[in-house]
Amino acid sequence: MSQKIVRVGDIECGSDELFLISGPCVIEDEKIMMTVAEQLREIQERVGIKIIYKSSFQKDNRSSLNYYNGPGLDKGMKILAKVKEQFGFPLLTDVHYPDQCAPAAEVVDVLQIPAYLCMQTMLVVAAAKTGKVVNVKHGQFLAPENMKHPVKKIEDSGNDQIILTERGFTFGIMT
Repeated sequence: MSQKIVRVGDIECGSDELFLISGPCVIEDEKIMMTVAEQLREIQERVGIKIIYKSSFQKDNRSSLNYYNGPGLDKGMKILAKVKEQFGFPLLTDVHYPDQCAPAAEVVDVLQIPAYLCMQTMLVVAAAKTGKVVNVKHGQFLAPENMKHPVKKIEDSGNDQIILTERGFTFGIMT
């Protein structure tokens, strides 16, 4: 099997060069986002590691209705665009619904499919059809060898720019 390199900005994902995907899990207010970006830029310069800035405009898989789930697509994309403009990081965000893919792709470099949604055909195909890099997080419920299925859906949709994020997996009851 040959090694596949997927470019995200000036980062070669799949090469021997280490990079980080880092940032607030969900977009907070703009001040927090800019403060985090400033700190990440300092870390990038000091340590010499490249960073993809990650934050989600919506976290639709929260375990409680009481948890903050983000500012929404429009406001979130405006904040992420400002981070990109001021700091130059490539951007990654989660998408949860097919209709979020195209608008998010106008701003970010990578569309991330959350682990719980990795087998959702319409979502994976919509992300693929944007032409952007698609990062599929491995669902813990899915045996590793079955990650070939979302990959094939993306490839069959005409996109070979795919990153997989391993999360581990479990079956049965944990004690």
